Amino acid sequence: MKNKVLVFLGLCLAFSSLQAQVEGGRYVYEFLELSPSARATALGGRLPSVRDKDLSLSFLNPAALNAENHNNVSLQQNAHISGITHGTVAYAYHIAPKKLSLMGSIEHVSYGQFEGYDEVGQATGSFSASELALGLGASYQASDKWSFGLQLKGVFSRYEAYSSRGWASNLGMIYQDTAKRFSMGLVLKNIGQQLKSYHPDQQKYALPFDMQLGLSQQLKYLPLRISVVAHHLDRWDIRYDDPALVQENSLLGTEEPQNNDFGEGVDNFFRHLNFNLEFLLGPSLRLRLGYDHLRQREMSIENLRSLAGFSAGVGFKLYKFRFDYGLANYHLAGTVHHFGISTRLQDF
Repeated sequence: MKNKVLVFLGLCLAFSSLQAQVEGGRYVYEFLELSPSARATALGGRLPSVRDKDLSLSFLNPAALNAENHNNVSLQQNAHISGITHGTVAYAYHIAPKKLSLMGSIEHVSYGQFEGYDEVGQATGSFSASELALGLGASYQASDKWSFGLQLKGVFSRYEAYSSRGWASNLGMIYQDTAKRFSMGLVLKNIGQQLKSYHPDQQKYALPFDMQLGLSQQLKYLPLRISVVAHHLDRWDIRYDDPALVQENSLLGTEEPQNNDFGEGVDNFFRHLNFNLEFLLGPSLRLRLGYDHLRQREMSIENLRSLAGFSAGVGFKLYKFRFDYGLANYHLAGTVHHFGISTRLQDF
């Protein structure tokens, strides 16, 4: 098992080095960073360290795919800001003798209808913009505690008459100790490339690569799971660079000038972290809370308090279906509502 883990970590380092070579420009297919499920939205958008009956967790880390997902179907729909709609569909199948779980998935986003105009302001008619990712995933249960997963996606994008295609992949592993109620997950997201640009003369851009490490601990005497997720571990400074900004540090409650190296370092450190709580109230009810410091800092308005970065949600089982709802506050001007339904086909 030790050798398998070392091989996996070696692959992670190799892939992250390849992606680092193309960092620095604009990204394409950024819809791949959207939260894939209502549960994920409620918990801050990232959770690579949990593996359970929820098939939608496999979008966050392919190693979360497991035998309990066999014959499960997951449907998720996100009512995003400004009329944008985003959704995922997934189905899983487990091959018991091989300790192998497989998943097929569809992820789509529609940006709506737009009115087109030429260079002199004459109307040219309406047009639409949308993106699609078709995925195949697999997870191998190497032992009672370790699992490894890979998901491959074909990505297709179309804005008006301009189209692009590419491929993306997620590579992950999960360590889960059920006796200690502890789990840990590592995932490399959006490894891939743009194969065809939107215009023949346009250069190809990088995908929004993200390396995430998550730790989850369920308390012994309280039905509560606490998780901390570190993201964008492939680079240190993930702040939006605007030297004109002087903002209040929401973490320390003090105003920090732009040239305060210590304050900038502390703030940047916490921008890499997500925190979430999940209350496990019996087999049929879940309450969820999340906080994303990066979103809070990037989407807050100076001198105005808001709940940007905070999220919440609920999950419950009714008859043979599990329903989930997630709410995330992105900005004073917009809130995301995410709905999910899942079931196991063999229950019917």
